Amino acid sequence: MKTYYLLFPLLFLNGLVAQEFGRQHSESGIRHSFLIAGNPTAIIGEDGKIKWQTKGRARDAFLLENGNVLASIGNVAREITPEGKEVWTYQLAADNKELGTAVRLPNENTLVVERGVKPRLLEISKSGEIVVEVPLQPETDNAHMQTRMARKLPSGNYLVPHLLAFKVKEYQPDGKVVREIKTDLESLGGREAENWPFTAIRLPNGNTLVNLTHGNKTAEFDAEGNVAWVVTNSDVDGRFADPCGGQRLASGNTVICSYGQKNPQKPKLLEVTPDKKVVWEFFHPKAKAHEVHVLTTNGKPEGSLK
Repeated sequence: MKTYYLLFPLLFLNGLVAQEFGRQHSESGIRHSFLIAGNPTAIIGEDGKIKWQTKGRARDAFLLENGNVLASIGNVAREITPEGKEVWTYQLAADNKELGTAVRLPNENTLVVERGVKPRLLEISKSGEIVVEVPLQPETDNAHMQTRMARKLPSGNYLVPHLLAFKVKEYQPDGKVVREIKTDLESLGGREAENWPFTAIRLPNGNTLVNLTHGNKTAEFDAEGNVAWVVTNSDVDGRFADPCGGQRLASGNTVICSYGQKNPQKPKLLEVTPDKKVVWEFFHPKAKAHEVHVLTTNGKPEGSLK
């Protein structure tokens, strides 16, 4: 996947002066700019001010190479310019229930996933044509719980988390499942731990990073599906509350969304080192972080995986 960098300045707050939004805390002085998908859907600068904001609560969102934002909002995948104009959209099919994933691919297609009676992964061309359709196997008819954030791999396969199946499945373009990563392993507490996979990211070393939402864990699995690394609430002093989105940074640290966090003393986003130390936090009393795209770290573009 391409790396997308923040293009300053971004001024599309309808002429309003950018306001302080939330608080970043890091004893080592880490500062991030990031795109938060959720409530709000906004770009927050390293200075803590909103640089861009749009209406609606995104499920997935990226800052694109051209400076536009791609977001899945209200069952529509939307590409929005810095001025707030929609220049590309894809509407959920009428017979399905929810649109989740929205990712712009290197070939300029847009990857989306539909949930419902016909769960499917699609690649949509710039002209709006469906050029790839992959039927999915979520193992449940509960549309809302069928899938979360899918990603395309360099191999051309697709990585799709299936919550109630307790599996991350790797699909070929023909729909064949060629690999499964099980998240209900006994080493993670079994099925009763409710380790529902939400965001899955294939790392350069071949491992797969997975946020496990109700299980309040983030785990890294090796090529055989064994747990290579895991961070739990016991490691981060209870900061996890439904960890949904996440990103592995170039530093090797992991930024994690605590989507369900209601305690104002706990962060909505946190950054964890490989030795499980929390080195950065973002606090806001009302924000809900469903997904995150970290853009810069201390003024440098974040050449990271998402």
